[in-house]
Amino acid sequence: MPDSAVVRRPQAAKVVVVTGGSAGVGRATVEAFARDGWNVGIIARGQERLDRASAAVRSFGRNACAVSADVADADAIEQAAARIEGELGPIDVWVNNAMATVFSPVAKLTPAEFLRGTQVTYLGQVHGTMTALRRMRERNRGTIVNVGSALSYRAVPLQSVYCGAKYAVRGFTDALRSEIFHDGLNVHLTMVHLAAMNTPQFDWGLNKMPERPQPVPPIFEPEVAARAILFAATHHRREIWVGFPTVRAIIANKIAPGLLDRYLARVGYSGQLTAEPTPPDAPANLFAPAEGDWGAHGRFDSRARDVSWELWTSRHRSVLMATVLILSGIGVRGLLRLARRRT
Repeated sequence: MPDSAVVRRPQAAKVVVVTGGSAGVGRATVEAFARDGWNVGIIARGQERLDRASAAVRSFGRNACAVSADVADADAIEQAAARIEGELGPIDVWVNNAMATVFSPVAKLTPAEFLRGTQVTYLGQVHGTMTALRRMRERNRGTIVNVGSALSYRAVPLQSVYCGAKYAVRGFTDALRSEIFHDGLNVHLTMVHLAAMNTPQFDWGLNKMPERPQPVPPIFEPEVAARAILFAATHHRREIWVGFPTVRAIIANKIAPGLLDRYLARVGYSGQLTAEPTPPDAPANLFAPAEGDWGAHGRFDSRARDVSWELWTSRHRSVLMATVLILSGIGVRGLLRLARRRT
């Protein structure tokens, strides 16, 4: 039978797992992968939101497996991964996105709040990475995406729980990456560092301040982060920085960290707080899921951007580098001609 007559079966869809995938950046990421043709495993607390996220995946014609589990529980994450692989097949990409935090000065925090925030935001990524790597090591393939932040490099007041955990994630990721290189594994480990995002984090995060919190402008829609995570999962980049504020914070902290300490002492509180008083019945998702119909977006749609030029340049850096080289070559050639004429 000639090749042209051979009936070829379509390639099976790849499988991604997204932790914290029922709301915020995680929910946007779940939909971005489904839209791109992936089957999606979703891990989060709160079955109702998990069901809605699964329905969103199926609306794109893909399969979903939603598991209610706490990323702070390593055994629960292992069991969730086994169930997802049983229903969807081998995991190709694992996205560690789940997080929890408290908006508060350190003086008002309790050890239990620090412990819980660290267990979810830091150890949750450790548990997810270990679970994914255990499977990817056996198959010698796969990609793990850890979601970081500009605050992984430059901490701010009122977010010590979150900043400490994100710093820890970056240290853990860098250490593990070297181990993967040492072992010669065909497993890629990457981090995506986000700017301020319009997510429910600022509505349901435990807040001990008298005013409601807000992301520091400029604010980006969660779909911007989702596109960056999808790109990181399918391209071998060590890190991706999303949004100019991320680039600015990382570079400025390398140049003048002491000046930033004092600058944030002056503006770090007011920049993260609105003029609205915190409602007495404000939800808090630190120790238990916050009830309600939360989706990908928070309450800042009117102020949020849906494009990041920094992400665009990162995704198209080969084209940009080629353009720069061509323009540089043209410029050098012109200078040489000018020098010859003057000679």
